[in-house]
Amino acid sequence: MRDRIALVDKQHPKISMRKQSKLLGVARSTITYKPVDEDPEDIRIKRLLDEIYMKDPCLGSRRLVTVLERDHGITTDRKRVARLRREIGQEAIWCKPRTSIPDNGHRKYPYLLRRLTIDRPDQVWCSDITYVPMPRGHAYLCAVMDWHSRKVLGWALSNTMGTDLCLEALEMALKSTGKVPEIFNTDQGCQFTSAEWTGKLSDLGVKISMDGKGRWMDNVFIERLWRSVKYERIYLFEHATLPALHGSLGEWFDRYNHWRPHEKLGNLTPAAVYQVSHATLKVV
Repeated sequence: MRDRIALVDKQHPKISMRKQSKLLGVARSTITYKPVDEDPEDIRIKRLLDEIYMKDPCLGSRRLVTVLERDHGITTDRKRVARLRREIGQEAIWCKPRTSIPDNGHRKYPYLLRRLTIDRPDQVWCSDITYVPMPRGHAYLCAVMDWHSRKVLGWALSNTMGTDLCLEALEMALKSTGKVPEIFNTDQGCQFTSAEWTGKLSDLGVKISMDGKGRWMDNVFIERLWRSVKYERIYLFEHATLPALHGSLGEWFDRYNHWRPHEKLGNLTPAAVYQVSHATLKVV
């Protein structure tokens, strides 16, 4: 990613930034991103709100005000907490999942995984978006995961939470595997109900599945992924720029896929399960 970004010529007389980003396979927002100065106290509270959410996603603004003052010495009010939560796309799970703002004009699809036995790779892929705190602002991370093996097949990072972010992660998954899933499961966020996203999946012949409103457990594996990446990478290191964050996350996802054993997978890695399962299917 860094090598491709370095090839960008912002002063090129003939090739626009839009075309350069398309040719290089990099989101334009990644190239043009500049850290936005924000109130340091707001940044600190947003980071704490994200950390608290990972521990208890059911807290509303009233209890969050109490926790911020009790545990962190921050005196604030519900109005400010509610505003900051809106800015990072976060709401308590009994209301609806964070970063998942539905669009009433978009079609919603049924949840297809209930009572479904998922026993092979590429049977079901899933995706989600999460907020990533940064020293001078924030970013959004989207990942595509294979449900059976837990392998992260593709991911993308941007300072905006649009459909382009999700499509970039999807394209990476399609290119890295050369496969197309039978079912693709997401929440009901407007990015995943948009015509661009659903149209892409429909063109590929993929069945579209969506979580029930407010049911984060319907996409539980990728929710667990967010918890792991935040506590093991994002909260431990400060990444001043988007390219630096991108490089750090690339290292973490590679380690997650190819090195880290998973107890639920018989202490194999996600990449090993994905490959072994494919090999077994070929033999059969």
